[in-house]
Amino acid sequence: MEERNIAFMFYALAIAWGLLFGYLATLAARQRRLQRELDNLRKIVQSQQEAP
Repeated sequence: MEERNIAFMFYALAIAWGLLFGYLATLAARQRRLQRELDNLRKIVQSQQEAP
């Protein structure tokens, strides 16, 4: 393989890994946001059940 081709392959793989990690970071952020929302909803339901 030519050295130029190896460089292009390296950059392509670096971009692919960067995109993958970026996607995983957005999924983790969504999951944390949904967990907080679920916790808030549980607190609301629990407070409504405790009220007379």
